[in-house]
Amino acid sequence: MATRHRAAGTVGRRRLIGLAAAGAGLLALGWPRGEARADQAEAKALLDKLTRNGQAKAGKVTLQLPEIAENGNTVPLSIKVDSPMTADDYVSEIRVIGDANPNAGIVRFHLTPMSGRAEAATRIRLGGTGTVTVLAKTSTGKLYAERQVVKVTVGGCGG
Repeated sequence: MATRHRAAGTVGRRRLIGLAAAGAGLLALGWPRGEARADQAEAKALLDKLTRNGQAKAGKVTLQLPEIAENGNTVPLSIKVDSPMTADDYVSEIRVIGDANPNAGIVRFHLTPMSGRAEAATRIRLGGTGTVTVLAKTSTGKLYAERQVVKVTVGGCGG
């Protein structure tokens, strides 16, 4: 009777199926957990840096986000900033920060007076339930902020 020998370094079918099942089990348990969510301190540090340690004023920013997002992979976001958008006074930058994402800085919009309106709409990914903060910076150096908590039932950044 002839016996079959496997070449050194090859993986048998049973072992391969076992490894695949183990990997699927780890993913189902949410491993690795540490990479899917930003460090809260990292998000706070970014906000402090952008707002000059809390000097952003409330108001002028209208933020539309769902209170509950069933899927974090595609969360609709709409931003409007009350601004004259003239050559002397306009919104130059809008930043979106999420404290539940692997990278807290979600998106940055650059605007000019030729934009006409200080508005933006897009879809974002959220890694889990957390606070989304929108910062608007004007050409005169003023900062405005708005925040909203979004509950995510299925995370979009590996969650």
